[in-house]
Amino acid sequence: MAIRIGALAVLMLAGIAEAQPSQLASFPQQSTQSDRMFLFSGDVRLDDASPPPEPVGIYRVCNGQSRFETSTDSKGHFSFQVDSGKNDATQSDASQNSAPSAGLMKPIAAGSQDLMPVLAKLRDCELQAVLAGYRSELVSIAVKSRSDDGRLGVITLHPLSRASVLTVSATTLDAPANARKAYDRGIDALAKQKWQAASDEFTKAVKAYPTFAIAWYQLGLLRQKGNDAAGASDAWKQALASDPKYIRPYESLTALADHAQDWVSSEAYSRTWIQLDPEDFPGAYLYNAVANARLNHTDAAEGAARKGLQIDKDHKIPRLDVVLALILMGKNQNAEAVKYLREYLALAPNANDAAAVRQQVSRLDAAASARP
Repeated sequence: MAIRIGALAVLMLAGIAEAQPSQLASFPQQSTQSDRMFLFSGDVRLDDASPPPEPVGIYRVCNGQSRFETSTDSKGHFSFQVDSGKNDATQSDASQNSAPSAGLMKPIAAGSQDLMPVLAKLRDCELQAVLAGYRSELVSIAVKSRSDDGRLGVITLHPLSRASVLTVSATTLDAPANARKAYDRGIDALAKQKWQAASDEFTKAVKAYPTFAIAWYQLGLLRQKGNDAAGASDAWKQALASDPKYIRPYESLTALADHAQDWVSSEAYSRTWIQLDPEDFPGAYLYNAVANARLNHTDAAEGAARKGLQIDKDHKIPRLDVVLALILMGKNQNAEAVKYLREYLALAPNANDAAAVRQQVSRLDAAASARP
């Protein structure tokens, strides 16, 4: 049986290149929530009190559903607003955030009940910062009354084993002042969605300091955003040449190769990614399993999928289950394959391909029942 997993190679990771920085808004010193909106602000810091080395995604998590809200600026600051709109948390687009309207700056009328939809919307909600290689503290953003202050203080990021070292380029510490200032200006331009200005600043940074790996990485993200896949690839390869142990470009180059169905490159980049840190990135194993399966390296594909499942203790990547199931089906090991298909459905019952997976389970169950 042929292994068909091309469309299943899509990897849904919080902090990879897809999240777009939102426009950050200025915020008042006093609580000034409107009758239909609530403004939050805060800062992200590493556990040594320093600001993060790159933009950090800020996500609102409500009842298990995660919504991207904004990204930090070069100093680790963020702000965003929540209104009484009915958009589901899973339908958010990062580019929809904008500066607050003039009405946001008006105090709430003492007797107003219009904020109640916002209060209900934020019930059981927490905020987390997402940066690969770090664990975020969670901050409750449930609003209890109109008088609550939307200032959240500091969200601290704690390193996860080796990953925190590998997701921060060592070349950053050696960047001269002019290159670092250009980089910081680029990050601030990203936060304001000024893409060309950000690209210009990152270009200045790498011209002043050609081995500025993180600036090359950010430049690659911007080129990818502009649909310049070749330019993005070149920038990420420059980042790797500057710092071969900097793991973020391996993630992006692997995903780019996977999207282009360049299975040889996807396998090579994901293999190096795994070798650098075999314990913290189950997504690397998913890409590696898919690439090896496409290259007909069945045993290597199975091994990668099983190892990925082993380290994915929080089951953040359900597609590892379905990819392993497809590999096992290709080896006629259908009884074990069904187990992983069921696990996938339990983890992602509303996935786009859930109906097709249920049909496959039914077919395999029927075939097993028909055997003498």
